[in-house]
Amino acid sequence: MRRQDREVKDLQEMEEIITMCKTCHIGMVDEERPYVVPLNFGYERVEEHFIFYFHCAKEGRKLSILHKNPQVALELSVEGEPVHPETPCNSGYYYSSFMGEGSVEFVEDSEEKCKALSLLMMQQIGKKVTFEKKQADTVCVFKVDLVEYSAKRKPRPVQ
Repeated sequence: MRRQDREVKDLQEMEEIITMCKTCHIGMVDEERPYVVPLNFGYERVEEHFIFYFHCAKEGRKLSILHKNPQVALELSVEGEPVHPETPCNSGYYYSSFMGEGSVEFVEDSEEKCKALSLLMMQQIGKKVTFEKKQADTVCVFKVDLVEYSAKRKPRPVQ
């Protein structure tokens, strides 16, 4: 990371960034072409591991790509605000972001799918929602256990 002064190393602070986000952009490679898609997500932290869960239809371009090449990169960011907007050459942006890399694993177990969907709803609406096997079986669920991740923040100065 080039700007080490902005690196977030504390796992709790990383989780705070993740919790503020509703959309995760997943980058994948479709043969030789990049492909990025925004998705809602749920996550859990198990010790130092961040595991992200996603759901989607059971067919489509994204799934075709992931079945051929499960390696992905993901990015989440918290919308910030401009710094020095009246002086364009000195402009910047206050922000927080989280990035990671890993491999997609398709979730087939109905119990794990229900758990994943519950985590997704907790992230999206902040409420515990319980899913039944019948509901979970109507969608594709996949997860990414991140092998590498980092977070970065340029906070607004305290006044």
